[in-house]
Parts: sequence; structure tokens; C-alpha cells
Amino acid sequence: MGTHADATKGPENTLVHLVGAGPGDPELLTLKALKALETADVVVYDRLVSSAILDLIPTGAARIYAGKASGHHVRSQDETNELLVKLVRAGRRVVRLKGGDPYIFGRGSEEALYLARHGIAFEVVPGITAAAGCAARAGIPLTHRGLATGVRFVTGHCRNNRPLDLDWKSLADPQTTLVIYMGLAHVAEIACRLIAAGLPAETPAAAIAEGTLPGQRTVDGTLASLPDRVIRADLRAPVLVIVGPVVTVMEDLKRVTLAAGRGQARQAGLEHA
Repeated sequence: MGTHADATKGPENTLVHLVGAGPGDPELLTLKALKALETADVVVYDRLVSSAILDLIPTGAARIYAGKASGHHVRSQDETNELLVKLVRAGRRVVRLKGGDPYIFGRGSEEALYLARHGIAFEVVPGITAAAGCAARAGIPLTHRGLATGVRFVTGHCRNNRPLDLDWKSLADPQTTLVIYMGLAHVAEIACRLIAAGLPAETPAAAIAEGTLPGQRTVDGTLASLPDRVIRADLRAPVLVIVGPVVTVMEDLKRVTLAAGRGQARQAGLEHA
């Protein structure tokens, strides 16, 4: 259930909720996450939490922005950690609201460890991660019999401006769906490195921007062609990149739906650049 109150309960007897807000669509927020928001005194939220979800925060609750963008952090991670402890010790009911899932490229585990070390009780409320939400909305299954035997999540974001250092050989597996979070800035390098590591240049690939929101846009192509198509489509971050044969299911679903006479499937902003 993700509750650590017994191991980390301090004298404040206050529970911090580390909440996953999902990929953006407020209807994908879990009931547990909504309940935590409704009872919060203060919500510390990240950049990728959508405005539609922020609108669900009660009027009387304080909002504190702790977002991070490339090259610009309103608060450092250490400052955010300290803020959570300070708020709890002031007797506030705190929700730490993160886009997607707190434990998938969300640094939620770092905050959980910091709370635990300071004797603060907390509960992790999982959220729908971008890979699941964005892919489903685009019509791309992350696994499909005969096309993918597994899925790998990696980040395309460089830590502390260091070079993108991934195990390209292990990632170049045609039987595995590869999902790259925050992949926009390095999509060309990612494609080149995967091809150099042995993944065929014609491997299907897609890039999804504004995932699960009304303006979701999906650009598809091959591993070799995707970088140019992303540039032509002028996609804006955050962008999720999916590489693997499962991308072809998106078009198959669309064709079958049209052939059945039920109109176009819900392919939110699919582009053929």
C-alpha cells in the first residue's frame, strides 16, 4: 500500500502524501490522490502537474511551486526536501504533488528517504506514469503479443549537463519496447546511438507531446526519420519517445476502426509529418 507510518512516524504524528498526479488528464488521477488533495493544508507541486489538476486543490490550501526546468530550478532538491520537513513540523497536512508517478523519474524516493531520516511519516500514492497514459491515449500498446516481450523505461535527460550515458547495446533490443522520458532535446542522438548499437534504422518510433491533454500530438515514423519529423512538427517539451514494433499497432487500430465504419479512433493529434 506504500504506507511507511510505522517506520517513520515522528512526534508530529503528521502524514506527508507523496502523490503521483498522472500524465495530465485530471480524470486519470486516482481516487486516493484526489482524497489527499482535498484534505491538504498545503500542496508542493512540480512543473509537470497540469493546470486542470491544480484546479482540484481546495481554495483554502496553500500552493508552493517547486518545479524544475532545464537550467532553471525554482528550488533545489535539497531545498524542497527541507521545505517538506519544515511544513510538517509546523503542523501542516502536506501533499507533495508530482507529475506521473513519484517513483518513476520523479525523485520521489529521494524525498521519501529524507522524510524517513527526519522521522516524518509518509505515504506514497502511485500515479499513472507518462509511458502508460500517453501511449494508451495515442493507441500504442507498450506490449503486444508477437511484437514485444518487455518494456524498458529510460530518461533522455542529461544529469548535471553530462553527456547522455546509457547502455546503448542493451537498449538496442528489437523485442523490447523502449520508452524514453524527456527525450526531445536528444532525440537525434538517441536515434543515432541506437542505430549504431544495432537497432535497425527502420524500427518504428513515435514522439508524443502534451500527453493525455486535449492538445496531445503524436508524430510517428522510423527510428531514422523521427528526429526530422519531430523538428518539422515543432513539438514542445515534455515529449515522450517510444521505439519498437508496437508503434505500428497505432496505425492498425486506426485502419480497423475506420474500416468498421465507427469513425476515427481517438488518436489525439496524430500527425503524419
